[in-house]
Amino acid sequence: MTATVAADTVGPDVFGGVDSHADTLHVAVISDNGGHLADAEFTTTAAGYAAALAFLNAHGRVIAIGVEGTSSYGAGFTRAARSASLHVVEVNRPDRAERRRIGKSDPIDAYAAARAALSGRASSAPRTTPSPAYAPCTTPPAPPSRPAPRP
Repeated sequence: MTATVAADTVGPDVFGGVDSHADTLHVAVISDNGGHLADAEFTTTAAGYAAALAFLNAHGRVIAIGVEGTSSYGAGFTRAARSASLHVVEVNRPDRAERRRIGKSDPIDAYAAARAALSGRASSAPRTTPSPAYAPCTTPPAPPSRPAPRP
């Protein structure tokens, strides 16, 4: 007797969103029609990244993960997700009008990042170099130019 495996045993298609900070990251999972499935907070350690990826995969087949700050606080998670062959997209912060309308919290921002990945609004590849705001200054600034002396 031959067993057949139904196509839907892998689980539903889901999208993830990550709001990253120095010590923690908040992960949200939404369905492919935008419904909220779950959210949780993890530490920004290798074990925390692994737990966050397991959390995402436990809800279905991850299509894309929207991450705020892929080249700053979200860089570690982005590397872990990409090494697990997951599709990561860079998400910009929500605009001020949207933040005033729906509020500001880690879960809200994580769900917004997931919705941006779902809608295609966030589709750019994550940056692999630090943004200038977070990159250490390696060369001193040039001295101010002085006018040439008058003859």
